[in-house]
Amino acid sequence: MEFYSEPITVQFTVKPLLEKKPGLPAAFTWRGKSYKITKLLKEWHDYRKRGKMEEFYSKKRGNAPEMKSSKRGSWGVGRDYYRVLTDSGEIFDIYYDRKPIRQKKGEWVLLRKVG
Repeated sequence: MEFYSEPITVQFTVKPLLEKKPGLPAAFTWRGKSYKITKLLKEWHDYRKRGKMEEFYSKKRGNAPEMKSSKRGSWGVGRDYYRVLTDSGEIFDIYYDRKPIRQKKGEWVLLRKVG
C-alpha cells in the first residue's frame, strides 16, 4: 500500500445536489493523469471533529448539550471515503474532506493506492 494524501480534481456525470455530501465522482485527475472510476469497492464515513474543532467541542460547555455529529456530521466536519477500482485496473482510496479551506467548500484527496 502506498500513501500519498495529495489533492485531486474530480469530475461528476451529474452535478452533486449537496455541496457537503457530493457522493462518488465518475472520474478524477491525479498528477496529470485521468482515471475513470469503474466500480465502488467500499464506502465509509468519518464525521469526527479534528484539530481545533475537536479541542473546542471537547471542553465542557457548562449546561449546554453536547454537540454530536459522529453519524451525519456538521457543516465542515468529517470525511467521506471511497475505495474505487479505475479503468487502469488500479485501486485507490479517495476521500472528500468537508473542511472548508480558503473560500473552497471542501477538498478531494487521494489517500493511497491499494495493492
